[in-house]
Amino acid sequence: MKKVELTAELRTIQGTKGADQLRRDHRVPCVLYGGENVIHLSVEEAPLNKLVQTPDVHQIELAIDGQKIMAMVHETQFHPVTDRLLHVDFIEMNASKEARLNLTLRLMGQSPGVRKGGKLTQPLRKLRVKGLPDALPAHLEYDINTLEVGDSIRVSDLKFPGLVIMERPTDVVVAVKMPKKVEEAAATAAAPAAGAKAAPAPAAAAKPAAKK
Repeated sequence: MKKVELTAELRTIQGTKGADQLRRDHRVPCVLYGGENVIHLSVEEAPLNKLVQTPDVHQIELAIDGQKIMAMVHETQFHPVTDRLLHVDFIEMNASKEARLNLTLRLMGQSPGVRKGGKLTQPLRKLRVKGLPDALPAHLEYDINTLEVGDSIRVSDLKFPGLVIMERPTDVVVAVKMPKKVEEAAATAAAPAAGAKAAPAPAAAAKPAAKK
């Protein structure tokens, strides 16, 4: 997992008024959970907004009054109209304690089934996982270079070192299927024409006349 350093300041004024003032100063109100105490702080808007917009998960080193705390983004709140970042919740990370988070699953390579006309589907684009901080990547990757038409990969087929996947084992993650129109056309071609009459059986050969 990539590490990013952010400088944070403790919030001296809490509540709606204090939060509004921070936003006017282009800072984002934040809360840090997971430690001995809940910490209310603020971070400069520009670098924090850039960080939360990426699909990758980062390990964040929060510098607060000379103290450095490892954390990750747990939850974000955006303005419903302007999409401006309004609030961020951080979770403190402990090197000896498992963390739970959602990681993006990226498909690598090209499926031979797709080259043959199949359609690639990915029902699960993010996976809930847990693991120690040092084992957590920024995202997950899966190689699809061997997927043929009709193949499907389920959660139980995935293995990532140091991680436990929290999704249901039977859930389909990625599959290659033949498009419905192609399947229907193939089925139509294989089926006999509707209403076609069976060819008449060949007439039996006439027996030679009996000799008198």
